[in-house]
This record gives sequence, structure tokens and C-alpha cells, in this order.
Amino acid sequence: MAYLKFNKAELVNLEYSLKREIVATNMAGGYSNSTIVCCNTRKYHGLLVVPVEQFGGAKYILLSSIDETLVQHGQPFNLGIHCYGNVYEPRGHKYIVNCEMDPLPKITYRVGGMIFQKEFLFMRKEERLFLKYTLLDAHSDTVLRLKPFLAFRNTHSLTHANSDADTHYNVIDNGVSFKMYPGFPTLNLQVSKKCDYVANPDWYRNIVYTEEYRRGFDCTEDLFVPGYFEMPISKGESVIFSASTKEISAGSFKQKFTKELQNHSSINNYEECLKASAKQLFTERGKLSRICTGYSWMDTGVLRDTCIDLPGLTLYNDGNVKLFKKILDDLITANKDNILKSSNQVEAPLRLTELVQHLISFTSDAAGAWNRYGKLLKEVIISYFNGRPEVTLHENGMLWAEKKGVALSWMNAYIDGMPVTERKGYQVETNVFWYNALCFASDMEKSFGKDLKFIEKCNETIELIRDNFHKMFWVESRSHLADYIDEKGQNNFTRPSQVYACSLPYTPLDDESQADILRAITRELVTTKGIRTLSPKNPLYKGVYEGNQIQRDLAYHNGCTRPWLLGPYVSANFKLHGGSFIRKAEELVSGFEEDMNIHGIGAVCEIYDGDPPHYPHGAINSAVSTAEILRIKYMINKYKGEEL
Repeated sequence: MAYLKFNKAELVNLEYSLKREIVATNMAGGYSNSTIVCCNTRKYHGLLVVPVEQFGGAKYILLSSIDETLVQHGQPFNLGIHCYGNVYEPRGHKYIVNCEMDPLPKITYRVGGMIFQKEFLFMRKEERLFLKYTLLDAHSDTVLRLKPFLAFRNTHSLTHANSDADTHYNVIDNGVSFKMYPGFPTLNLQVSKKCDYVANPDWYRNIVYTEEYRRGFDCTEDLFVPGYFEMPISKGESVIFSASTKEISAGSFKQKFTKELQNHSSINNYEECLKASAKQLFTERGKLSRICTGYSWMDTGVLRDTCIDLPGLTLYNDGNVKLFKKILDDLITANKDNILKSSNQVEAPLRLTELVQHLISFTSDAAGAWNRYGKLLKEVIISYFNGRPEVTLHENGMLWAEKKGVALSWMNAYIDGMPVTERKGYQVETNVFWYNALCFASDMEKSFGKDLKFIEKCNETIELIRDNFHKMFWVESRSHLADYIDEKGQNNFTRPSQVYACSLPYTPLDDESQADILRAITRELVTTKGIRTLSPKNPLYKGVYEGNQIQRDLAYHNGCTRPWLLGPYVSANFKLHGGSFIRKAEELVSGFEEDMNIHGIGAVCEIYDGDPPHYPHGAINSAVSTAEILRIKYMINKYKGEEL
């Protein structure tokens, strides 16, 4: 019995099923994404979505969806479903009796005496989606009809009927191909058996994406339907449909499908869900290995996010040191100017130090890690010593971050072009990462280097921070650190960024202060679904992520929880309390198991409401969320092992 499954009562209830999404990636930048009943509810949904190099590598939806129709005795039964305003037509979901992920997404339909099954398989490292159709049971002659809906547009936009579209097709092996606009790749649609293609070009107008409507965005588009494929299908027979940017022999489909299926393992429990989700997030295109921040609309290879998610997705997932180094090396190459000259992610270059610390902790090879990355980490520190456009080193040893109209920290939501939480000044996490980088570099250079002037400069600044950090940031009335300090003084909001003052290997705080901070975070920010971004006691707190874009952006960093913040929180508690925190850590990560059947199926999402019952929102498969939960599980097992 599949671990991830849905029954007929759940599937026919659109209020339930349209809130649940499946996503598959090819680990090369492409993806396939829809709901569990195959009704697209977001503009980002599509069966074949690929990056297009000619358009800067942005993702484009070529094939939006396919309507399957079974025909018996001349009577058609359309299994598709689309939203047209307040009307769903056709209503093929009413025929679905089962949906499961074991190991592939598999949907079973019952139409009279027919039992029909559809399986999804996205080929790894190829831009090819296979749909395998099997007629499990039938008592009369049956015809299968496949009607593709084409989009050929950027994932962030919508398309409409237009005269510029090239609606002509070319005949290929057991199929047809389309290239609707210049610069796009060719979409090849093929079937594994001989079939008829009936050209019947038309635009299907005013298809509505309900999630975009709910979020206050443009939500209506027209899709081009060029015609349909038609073929007889016998009881027990399987037919494979391929959508790809490359034509191949249709006779090879079944062999390729079977071979690729061997790379997919059954998903039998929560941890296997996490590991399967982690695999989906890696991308390799050309010689560049990166991590997608989250599917289906988030960017790939983001400096700050990769610094957060890389250890959990590699080292603490399957111990893949080689992949950790490859992604880190590619990240450095792609972001050299951001790392050494100027970045709108002010503390991100300093986070590279923590990455190297993770590598050393996992491999116990400090000399090798410093030999490989020490020069870069020293250059990063020197760039902050010398001053950068976005940050200035003051005489008190602290970093002052400021760039007009820019949110330099990880709280980077904007409304009408202006940051919601600018946090200009001495940001608590930026200065903690600064201190950690200085101490680590000084110690490593003492052990493995000879740059005495660098060591001396680091140590002078370390002493300044030790003298000033606590008295500048400590909020006596709240027994925790200020979130930031500007010209007006301390911002004493209870926020989670201060957790890094407890979790990083080097901290300017004593154990008593760290314990006070963790108590404050536990008391006001910790939920069953992560760490709130602002205390509910604050008048700016927004506990629900709903409404239009402005309302949601006001909540994004003013109440919404972040699962990934549990990583540094749990790490800090283990650091301070040791194995006695095991049970609490287990409670915190186990809370996400019940969510494997909601929002993104088998995955952990980006954010949750700050208020109970903590509904999920945002990207359905978040890299930072998945990574930090995997890291927590690793820490739990480590401390359990030490107790044995």
C-alpha cells in the first residue's frame, strides 16, 4: 500500500484536491507540476516546463496539459478538467478512484466497465515527460484520444489567442511537432504506437487559474489546442505518450520508461519523502550544478539560500561530500562579484564561512578545507574591512548595512518597490556572522597559514565586538537581542535572526545570555510548523498569509513561520543542552509528517501561517525547509548515537 495516496471521496472534492499538488523535475531545470486531479490552478503549472537558454535560461511552459478521452460505442468520456470562471468543464475528476505516489504519480479512473491508469515520469537530465496509459479493464472496444493544450510562454506570464502564433505542425515519428514562436525549442509530441493525428486547431479561451485569482493576480489565459491523437487500446495494453524538446524513435519509449523507472525508489515513510524531495531540488545544466530554491517559481543558484540549504541536502542527507564541494565551487564561480565586491544579500558572503565549518565538522579535515577555501574566506573578510557599497565597518567593530530602498537582509519582501522590513543599521545576524567569520579565519590562519597581519587585524576586531556586542544589542526588558540598531537606537522586536548568536560555532555571548535568547524564542516564536518571523505580541504581527499581494507581503516576515529556522534553533539547543534536547527536536520535525499529503505532496513547503492551525503556503517544495529538517534528523541521530 502506497504511503502517499488519496481515495475517491478526497479526489472528487475539489475544495480538497485542488489544494494538493504534485511536482516532478528532471534535475536539469525542467519540471512538471499540477494538482492531484490534473487541473492547473496556478500560472506556474504545466506538464512540460523547461529553461530556454535563448531567453536567459528562464523557465517556459511548452505543454500546459492533456485531456484524455475514452471512447466506447461512440460515446466519449473526457477525463480532463479545467476551470472557466465558476464552471469546471469537463469534470473528469469524477471518474478518479485512486491517486498514489509509489514511486511515480499514478491516477486510476473508473468509467463504467473501464478501469484506466495514468502514470507520470519525467526523465532525469532530459527535457522529456512520459505519460504511460494502461487500460486495466474493459468489456468493449475502446479508443483513447489525447488532446494537448499548448502554452509556449514564460512561467510568470499568461498567454492569449493571437495571430503571431505559428499553429502549423510537422509530422514526426508517431507524432507531430510545434514551434509556436521564434526562439522557442520545438515541442515534439509522440505516441509509442501508430495512431491517427486529427488536426483541429482552436484556442480554448478564458481558462482560469484559481490560485492566482485568490492571490489577486491576473488569472485568465487562452491555450492553443492543435488537434488530438486517437488510437485503439486493448484491455491490458499500455501506451506511452512523450512530450519533449527532442524527437526520438517512438519504438524506444517503453525501454526508456522501464530503465528510468529503475532510478525511482518506493516512498514508504516520512524520511524517504524528504530524501526524494531533496533529489528533485538539484539541477545540473551544462557543467553547472546548483540548487533550486523552491518549486515551482523560485530561482536557482541563489547565494544566500544555497548557503542555508547546501549542507542539509548533501552532507546531512546522504553524506555526499563530492556534490557539496561541486555546488559550492560553482556557487563561488557564479557569484564572485557578489561575494567579493557588493551584494544585496549583505550577510551571504559571510555565510560561506559557516559552509566551510559544516564541511570540516563532517569530514574532520580542517587543513584540506582551509587549503581549498581559506584564500576566498580571507578575501571576503578583507572586502568588509575595506568597505563595500552596502556595508561599512565602524570603529566599534560592527558592520552597518544600508542601501537606500533595498532590503539587504533575508527579510526582503517589497511593497510598491519599497522594503517591508528594511532593517537598516547594525543587523544582529550580519554582525554575528561577521564575528564567526573573523574568529574562524583567525584560528585557521594560525594553524595553517602565515599571514600574521591578517590574524592581528581579525583579532583586533574580534576584541572590539566582544567589548561592544552585548551592551549594544542586549534588550534588558526582554532578555534577548535587538533585531537591529539604527539612528533611533535598538529595534527590540522579538524576531528569530538572533538565533544565530546561539547556533554558530563562535559567538560573542556567554551561555547564560544564549539560554535567555532561546527561552524568548521558544516562548514567543516557536510553533509546531517552524519559527515565527515576529512575536504575536507585536502590533505589526500578521498571523495569516492571505489576501492580496500587499496583505500577504505584510505577513511574509511579520508572522509567517519558517520551517528552515528550526535548523539553527535546534542546533543552538543541542549546543547548549546536549542530548537532553533530543525529544523536543523529534517533536519539532515530526510535526511535518502529517503534511506530506497536503500542499506539495511528499514535500515540505516554504512558509506556514503564524496562527494555528498553521496552514501551508508558498513554494510547495522548499530547499531550505527540506534541508534543515534533514539536518535536524542528522543531529538527532548523532546525539542518540553518543548516548548509546
